[in-house]
Amino acid sequence: MAENKTPLSSASSYSEVGEFWDTHDLSEYWNETHEVEFQVNLGPSVIYFPVDRALAEKLRTAARDRGLSPEALLNAWLKEHVTGTSAAK
Repeated sequence: MAENKTPLSSASSYSEVGEFWDTHDLSEYWNETHEVEFQVNLGPSVIYFPVDRALAEKLRTAARDRGLSPEALLNAWLKEHVTGTSAAK
């Protein structure tokens, strides 16, 4: 958390903020709030699949040899296999 205290609760830690809002209601402070705009980037979703341990170790080695993360190499290989486009070999 930033060194500044939050304006409503005067809290200086996330724990203190939580404790404050456990005993207060936003309706008590509604007139002290203001409208804001923001964008949310949900990004790509991640789905996990179990991989045999020995196969995962081979993937890690192959990725390290190519200077890639195992995730990047696996995604490239899957893309190549599924779409038929060239990827990292």
